[in-house]
Amino acid sequence: MAPRVQLEKAAWRWVETVKPEDIRQEHIELAYRISLPACKRETCRRNCKGNPNCLVGIGEQAWLGEIDENTFHNIDDPNSERRDKNTFVGLTNLGATCYVNTFLQVWFHNLELRRSLYQCHNVRAQEHNTESDYEPQSICEHLQYLFALLQNSNRKYIDPSGLVKALGLDTGQQQDAQEFSKLFLSLLEDTLSKQKNPNLQNVIQQQFCGQFSYVTVCNQCGRSSALPSRFYELELNIQGHKNLTECVTEFLKEEKLDGENRYFCESCQSKQNATRRIRLHSIPPTLNLQLMRFVFDRQTGHKKKLNTFISFPEQLDMGPFLEGKPDQKCVYELSAVLIHRGISAYSGHYIAHVKDSLTGDWYKFNDEEIEKMEGKKLQLGIEEDIAEAVKSQSRKPKCSKGYHCSRNAYMLVYKTQKDESADSFKTNVAVPAFLQRLVDQDNVKFEEWCTEMADMRKQSVDKGKAKHEEVKELYELLPARDGEKYEFIPLDWLKKWLDDSTATKEIDSSLFLCSHGKLHPDKVGETKRVSMQAADVLYKRYGGGPRMDGSSLCRVCVSQRCRVLRLKNQLNEDYKEVSNLVKRSLSGEGFWVGKASLRSWRQLALEQLEEDEHETKHSNSQTNGQGPHTNNSKEFSSELSGSTEDEMKTFNEDIVCCHGGLSILETERKLVSTEVWTKLRIYFPKAPEFTQNQEACQQCLTLEQEERDNEAVSKMMALDQKNQLLNLFHEKNRPTLTKWPQGTDVLYVVPLYFVDEWRKFIRRPTKSSPVSNVGNALLLCPHGGFMFTYESLINGEAQHIALLWPNEWDVISRLFIVDQVISIHCFTQTTPEGSATHYTTQPDLCWECRESFLFQQQRDLREYTQATIYIRKIIEDARMMKDAAPELTASSSDAEEEKEEHPKVDGEKDPDFSQSQDGAKRLKLDDDGGAASAAPPAVTNTTKLGGIRRSTRHRKLRGEKALIVSANQTLKELKIQIMHAFSVAPFDQNLSLDGRSLTDDSATLGSLGIIPESIICLKADEPIADYAAMDDAYQVRMPEEGFKGTGLLGH
Repeated sequence: MAPRVQLEKAAWRWVETVKPEDIRQEHIELAYRISLPACKRETCRRNCKGNPNCLVGIGEQAWLGEIDENTFHNIDDPNSERRDKNTFVGLTNLGATCYVNTFLQVWFHNLELRRSLYQCHNVRAQEHNTESDYEPQSICEHLQYLFALLQNSNRKYIDPSGLVKALGLDTGQQQDAQEFSKLFLSLLEDTLSKQKNPNLQNVIQQQFCGQFSYVTVCNQCGRSSALPSRFYELELNIQGHKNLTECVTEFLKEEKLDGENRYFCESCQSKQNATRRIRLHSIPPTLNLQLMRFVFDRQTGHKKKLNTFISFPEQLDMGPFLEGKPDQKCVYELSAVLIHRGISAYSGHYIAHVKDSLTGDWYKFNDEEIEKMEGKKLQLGIEEDIAEAVKSQSRKPKCSKGYHCSRNAYMLVYKTQKDESADSFKTNVAVPAFLQRLVDQDNVKFEEWCTEMADMRKQSVDKGKAKHEEVKELYELLPARDGEKYEFIPLDWLKKWLDDSTATKEIDSSLFLCSHGKLHPDKVGETKRVSMQAADVLYKRYGGGPRMDGSSLCRVCVSQRCRVLRLKNQLNEDYKEVSNLVKRSLSGEGFWVGKASLRSWRQLALEQLEEDEHETKHSNSQTNGQGPHTNNSKEFSSELSGSTEDEMKTFNEDIVCCHGGLSILETERKLVSTEVWTKLRIYFPKAPEFTQNQEACQQCLTLEQEERDNEAVSKMMALDQKNQLLNLFHEKNRPTLTKWPQGTDVLYVVPLYFVDEWRKFIRRPTKSSPVSNVGNALLLCPHGGFMFTYESLINGEAQHIALLWPNEWDVISRLFIVDQVISIHCFTQTTPEGSATHYTTQPDLCWECRESFLFQQQRDLREYTQATIYIRKIIEDARMMKDAAPELTASSSDAEEEKEEHPKVDGEKDPDFSQSQDGAKRLKLDDDGGAASAAPPAVTNTTKLGGIRRSTRHRKLRGEKALIVSANQTLKELKIQIMHAFSVAPFDQNLSLDGRSLTDDSATLGSLGIIPESIICLKADEPIADYAAMDDAYQVRMPEEGFKGTGLLGH
């Protein structure tokens, strides 16, 4: 089918030969595209919106043919949540708790630990009423219930949130897995030690605790001293080693104590060189070997991961490492390998490979997913796949038979080799009856949930099948055949009816009606013509309306559209003719036409036609006639029209003044011939008409003359005031407070704002209003007292005032209204000790308001939000960037202010400025690259004696960046902002403010004295070429707190 635009053109092509009064029914049907052929499914790829008879691609594809019943619902099979036979139960990852899940699975497979936990006394569980949910309280109760569920639950995985919440862990933060293991076993040991059953009090020690001693031998006297100690795991350094034997050997190797590290020998009673080593005495049944993959990097100040390959055996003989028992067999079997996937110590994923004590099979525990390894061997598989950057550094070494190799294993669990004659009691652990009752209760809830989900699935499938039959039946009835009755149904409604994901609402056709209550011709493309039989079924089932049948074709709208289109076609011809006539020279009498109106008259004519035909407009649609002809003409005319035409509503109104007469601006109008005006008059019969002899508006002429007179008066006034206050205007010979001028004992004060406004008037008397009032009340408090002291003005608060000589004040008092006289007096007081100079102000200072002002000023400096500070990076040779030239890039507003604030006097050269080629004024630079003649701050902070007032705006230098900060944010947070701005890691940043180092990362900016507009110097250390460390720096936003505040440290 042809594109939509072509279909619209074809629907109205007949208007070129048919007048509105000659329209017949066949023309109406052409306009509504009744006879367009319907599209076939094989030939039409998508729905033709311009063809109301096209019923292809509206969503019917999903319903035709056979459909899989699974498409009728979005509910997963509840049986997929059911535990598979002869497998284990997983644990839900609550966000970043995979490290917890791995240890829980390892401890669950420790049969002795599980059996002991089941024997713990639990009155709450034994007396629990199964009608309510069981809520464990203590850590022991949580672990007991969790192990029972892991053993006999029907679920594929269970939720450990009860235990995690009881421990107080942050589920969104990944913690140190090795530290968690130590703390949890310590907590469990403390909990079990309080059990009344003596067999349970030492379970942790019996399972995990071994003994060694630190043996120190004095090299001088040979005295040996031993310090016994217990261990629950051996922490083995892996750096520089290839296999587990090397790691254990280094752990037990002899260490020399010499130099500052010498040993104090009690026999020698002095510090002596000595040797120290660890002597193993006993090893527990369950041997935990921590491979120290996560180490502290002194260069970065953060942890990093060692991705070193370590080889370890399936059977480990610890006999050779036991002191005094070289012939004793002490063989261990590998029972678990804990894996960390990822290159960073602060991110990644934890999984566990655990050997089933009963069958000897290996399983991979990955949170909810449990996978049984093929055969009886451990297979680490893709757990060794990490980032490509690490892959390329080292290759996996070849492993001998009975050995495994890993660069992600961080903990190995070995158990004593089982005796083949071990009784079944040691290998089988039964869930106690009181716990099994709770597990059965949870299994019943799970089965009820499965039944409920299955019922919901079935309901959705039944509903889908019914909808399938309905659609198949109705879709065959939808096409309207020739000669049969038909109706129009909204296309959007049909699509939603065929989209099973949304609920089907009633049919709403109100948006498609014209002002005559019938189908709007412009809306026919958004509807579909269907058979009356199909429409009856749809309205009966879903309701709605109003119904639009064959009688809903609007003859009035079609007639009006025909008239508009014909006029527009004629308009194109008239536009060409008028354009040619305007180019000819004028002969005879003419008419005034606005140039803007003449440029856009075709667009105005189109709008006028549409307004004349307003009854064809629809409240919720575009104006009738804005089809392809309208759009093209508007695009063409919009190229000719400017902003004035966009605002114009009536032709020729652009030359009508506010009094209704002819505008006095002759450049805005053009004289056209009578022939042109006659053509234009056809389209704009109500347009204002001005003949060639029409005089311009007399009122406008009078006002224009008055404006000229006023401008002349303003220029004279500005020149007179400038001549009387020439030094004030040019800022020459200005008095200062730092060095009181000789010859006067009084200086007068006015607001700097008054002087600025007065200068603007002097420079542009015709563009600015004259100043009439000095406005000294701005500098006074509500009590009439002065707000500044002589000392405060000296120290920088003079930026609000301007100082005047007495003769200048006389002129000011004569030319302007003075509401309050403010002056500063200097007098010398002679005493026996000598003479002293004193300064007073009139009016006197109001101390109460002054103190309130200072308090508020200090408060604003301490409690700011969203303020700007500047970070200035120090270059390598320790010279600060302030010694470099200022950036010469300035905004246009800056340049404009520069020009206004630094006027040049004819015949005078400014020593502080030079003229560059582009005409922009630039500060001269001295040999050191700094601003020339950097004078000390003047009294007013914006004036320089005999010089030019400088802008108080901070000028950014090269290498300096502005940051938005608040007073309550910490220095650590500021360093993160600096890291993103300068690509310098926080641990490489050395910050200083006014020569004072900023080192306390936890302190707030307000407490460190950082105020708005502060300039902080940044000195960066040499970067470390360790991308993993930089990655860690981006992730570690706050100092590590570990398990602080959790239940693991609460015992």
